Amino acid sequence: MGWLERLLGQEKAAPEVLEIPLFPLHTVLFPGGLLSLRVFEQRYLDMAAACQQAKTPFGVCLIASGKDVGAPAVPHGIGTLAFIRQWEELPDQPLHLTVAGDHRFRILECEAQDDGLLRARVEVLDEPAFTPIPTALEALVPLLEQIAADLGPEKLPPPHAFDEANWVGYRLSEVMPVQPLAQQKLLELNDPVSRLEILYKYLAPKGLVS
Repeated sequence: MGWLERLLGQEKAAPEVLEIPLFPLHTVLFPGGLLSLRVFEQRYLDMAAACQQAKTPFGVCLIASGKDVGAPAVPHGIGTLAFIRQWEELPDQPLHLTVAGDHRFRILECEAQDDGLLRARVEVLDEPAFTPIPTALEALVPLLEQIAADLGPEKLPPPHAFDEANWVGYRLSEVMPVQPLAQQKLLELNDPVSRLEILYKYLAPKGLVS
C-alpha cells in the first residue's frame, strides 16, 4: 500500500485478473471501439462460439511477430478485451463478427494450446476518471465531430463523449491513417491528455486542426 493510501486509511483495490483466449491481429482495437472480424480458422471459430455462449470476452492484441494464421503469433503485451456484439454466419463463408472494445489489459502469462490458440492470464487496466479536454487541445473536437458525422452511427455509434479526453483520444487514434505500431503506442498510454497532445502534434502540421 502506498503512503497516500496509508494516510487516508484506504487500500487500493487489487486489479482484476482474468484468464482469456487471445486473438492476435495486425490491427489495434481501442476501448469503446468497434471492429469487424472474418473468422475462418477452426481454433478461432471454437473460441468465438465459446465466448458467445458464455458471454465472455476474448483479447485482441496487435501482433509483435508472426502471422495471424498458422503458427501462434507473439502478441504485444497490452491489448483490449473484446465482446461479441454481432454474429453473422452464412453457408460456405467465413464467420463475420462485430466486436466492441472494453477495458485494456496487460498480459501476465501466455501459452499456446495444442490447437494453436493462445490463452493468457491478464490484468485488467483501469481507465482514468473523467478528464476534461484542455483548452489548448479543443481544436481536436470539431475534427472528430466531422469524422463521426462522415462515418455515421453504424461505425461510430452513440453515446458520444466529445467533452472527455480519453474517449476523444481513443476515437481519433483508431481512425488516424498511421501504422498499427503507432496506434499500439497510443493504446498503451495511461494519460489521456498525453495521447491528445501526440495526436495534436501529428495533425496540426497537416492543417487538420488550428
